[in-house]
Amino acid sequence: MTDITPDMPVQVRSHVPPKREYCVYFGLIFLATLPLATLTWALQAGRTLSVPERGPVARAWSQARIITPMIFAA
Repeated sequence: MTDITPDMPVQVRSHVPPKREYCVYFGLIFLATLPLATLTWALQAGRTLSVPERGPVARAWSQARIITPMIFAA
């Protein structure tokens, strides 16, 4: 059989999002999730009558770390 594949090397492009753009999106998402994280933290603290382990900033940071890569993967 004849090999008809091109002899050109395969170029693999890795899509790395720009650092600045990622930081801007991360910051905006963090600021957007902070009020809701504070509210849920306060509700949980009021319901259990104790201070939860993770504070509102840690919760918002976690949500921003989950959401931001989803935007760049789309």
